[in-house]
Amino acid sequence: ACCPLAPAGAQTTQLLVEPPWTPAVLWDRVTLTCQGSGTAGATTWYRNGQSWWQQGPDHLIVTESGTYECDRAGTGRSHPVRVVNERVVLQMAAQALLEGDTVTLRCRV
Repeated sequence: ACCPLAPAGAQTTQLLVEPPWTPAVLWDRVTLTCQGSGTAGATTWYRNGQSWWQQGPDHLIVTESGTYECDRAGTGRSHPVRVVNERVVLQMAAQALLEGDTVTLRCRV
């Protein structure tokens, strides 16, 4: 359950990952982008559940493994995105999935 679906019409904070695979791997030069309402530059970033960067930018390039979330005033905290530093990792597309959807997996070494 990587990406819970919000109720129809709900405004939520989205944390986009590029390249769009989960779990993300550090050696891919992962970029996280926080999308939500509120003032630009007023993003709070969390790493491993702890407030890590207040009034930060809307996007960042990840340099350390961990679990990342962002918070935008008005739309709240995003779902978590995990970035790992493993030599071998099984990834799936980082998108919301419903039962019955076809899932693409890829093994990275």
